[in-house]
Amino acid sequence: MNCLLMRESPLIIALNKEKTVYDGFITVMEKDLRIRISLPPDRQMKQAKLHCCWQMKRLLHGYQHIVKQRLQHSTNLMAFILELKTVLEVALKSQPGCQSFSPPQYYSQLITEIEILGWDKLLFIDAEFRTLKLKAEDTAGHQHAITVKLKSKYPTEAPEFSADLPVPLVITWTSQSTLANVHSQFLLNVEALSEFWSVLDEIDEQTWVLEPEKPTKADSMRRIAIGNNVSIKVQIDPRHPKMLPECCLLGAEHVVTPLRNKLNANMHLWNPDCSVLQNMTDVLEIEFPSPATHEKSSFSVECGICYSYRLESAIPDQVCNDPRCGQPFHQACLYEWLRGLPTSRQSFNIVFGECPYCSKPITVKMVTGNA
Repeated sequence: MNCLLMRESPLIIALNKEKTVYDGFITVMEKDLRIRISLPPDRQMKQAKLHCCWQMKRLLHGYQHIVKQRLQHSTNLMAFILELKTVLEVALKSQPGCQSFSPPQYYSQLITEIEILGWDKLLFIDAEFRTLKLKAEDTAGHQHAITVKLKSKYPTEAPEFSADLPVPLVITWTSQSTLANVHSQFLLNVEALSEFWSVLDEIDEQTWVLEPEKPTKADSMRRIAIGNNVSIKVQIDPRHPKMLPECCLLGAEHVVTPLRNKLNANMHLWNPDCSVLQNMTDVLEIEFPSPATHEKSSFSVECGICYSYRLESAIPDQVCNDPRCGQPFHQACLYEWLRGLPTSRQSFNIVFGECPYCSKPITVKMVTGNA
């Protein structure tokens, strides 16, 4: 038995001639764990005492009944050590972040697939060879990336896919699929959206976009500056980007009303063969301020309550309707301000009060999440 023990666990040795006390380390999944086993004179495992390091104690938490059972039923020390190693391996694999190694053919197949696809298409791969990022470029020159998370049974088990798109990513997978198949399907996904991104590129380059501050490929909304404290929020349809988008004019009512009337009156003039920006210019009968003609600071007016432009991700979108005032506020700031005034009143989700600057009537919708 001692020869077998030395071969299976060479770091465990007997401390006395009677060979009733053993001390050393058990190696499980490249981890060395300290252990001491004391046997009775007859060396029966039923009466053996197990002492272990704190790491092993923590691993065996919840497995104590199994270890006691193995002590009762193991015929000798060697058999118990093998049983204990199995329990420890299960415990280690259940630990958060534990990564088990895949068989060699997993890595060789993955390397072959990357070589076929082309290493220039690989943006990133993690140390475990589980997560990859592949890059692609559509015909308009837009750069894209798809994240592929491989499962342990790859390629039999389908990977997880994610990408920065305004619509759901559609990838079909079979057990015969490869990374090249994924890349080809991803290219089809982004190519179908190429015109959508070109429309947004024109808006981003030729107007002052107030929101989002740093748009991603998935963002289909743009809030475009029209003038001081006046803007329009447009929602571009990813599937039909040249069609009339959803529009919402923001600003003081005396400024927004004429623009809204023009939008309603000229909506029939929308021409899908022209650019979205040109159509908006024609329909609203305005010229949008651009980086070539205006500084962005002209439209980044601070909130009149908190004196900042951005409040988390929000910018001032509530404006006093009095033409002589026109002070902008964050919705959350104005709501809290009016709610704290004894003269304010509330009807359903609207709070009525006075402008903090000019004392003229002002209203604000209740902030979502507030009662």
